[in-house]
Amino acid sequence: MRDHVTIATMTDLRGKTAVVTGGAGGIGQALGRRFGREGMNVVLADVLAEPLDGATRALADEGIEAVGVVTDVTDYSSVESLANQALDRFGAVHVVCNNAGTGAVSEGYMWEHDLADWRWGIDVNVLGVVHGIKAFVPILLEQGEGHVVNTCSGNGGFAPIARGALGGPATAVYPMTKAAVLCLTESLYSHLEMTGTRVRAHVLFPSGFLNTGIWESWRHRPQRYAATQQRRTPEHTLADVVAGFAAAGTRVEFTPLETVADQVVDGILADRFWMMGPPTPADGVVTRKAASILARRNPDYLIDVLGQSAEKQPAIEGEKR
Repeated sequence: MRDHVTIATMTDLRGKTAVVTGGAGGIGQALGRRFGREGMNVVLADVLAEPLDGATRALADEGIEAVGVVTDVTDYSSVESLANQALDRFGAVHVVCNNAGTGAVSEGYMWEHDLADWRWGIDVNVLGVVHGIKAFVPILLEQGEGHVVNTCSGNGGFAPIARGALGGPATAVYPMTKAAVLCLTESLYSHLEMTGTRVRAHVLFPSGFLNTGIWESWRHRPQRYAATQQRRTPEHTLADVVAGFAAAGTRVEFTPLETVADQVVDGILADRFWMMGPPTPADGVVTRKAASILARRNPDYLIDVLGQSAEKQPAIEGEKR
């Protein structure tokens, strides 16, 4: 493969166009605002029509050239339509953020997870990225430049979180999908490198804890992914998670979403594959995982949501074994 540092990258975003899925709130809306402040045209995409309209109007009120396109990333024809509408409106697409995602809705051990939970997580978090790559990368290649940013997570991208904030086993669905996103993006990077193009691939690892709607994805669960088995516990809210941390003596500090958006813009301008914040203690999981692999040891690097060794945490009262 060629040495990519010899290839010019996008150094001025003004007048360019960005498409952001999951754009009705959270990271997606923050990305749209940050791109707009760089002078870019912004296309926000989301499956939730009313919040999307509000997010788009909020950007327009700031003087940002923004449009909203209702999009279901689980449906390739919907993502293809998004690409066509972006081209019809702005004539080109330069940055594509495959950011739409759904969070943890499953409960219990992974063999107890509802199959509908697996299907929903895979369709949104994995196939949603595949659909974005399929629909947009040919457009970027024809232009001869562009950037694809796929949103990942340390929960899965590094290693799965083993124990959740409320004491029981953490979902296996979400980290599995995020591990897939990392692999997809690494493969995309290598495939683009082979072509000699100036189109670049990046993987975003948002730093810290984020105050976004992904914690309560169950509120917007589509009927076609409706649960097929009775829950034993109520759905968790973000307030529940924060209270779980407080009970363990830890105060939750949320990372400003603007900080995550800065990571993306800085990463694009620097042509940085790994879009990550400054080093944190959580990075140690990567070192311990590599050491475990090289030493052929059992996974001794798995942690709970507080970053402590999951192996050392006692079972909570009433937890099934």
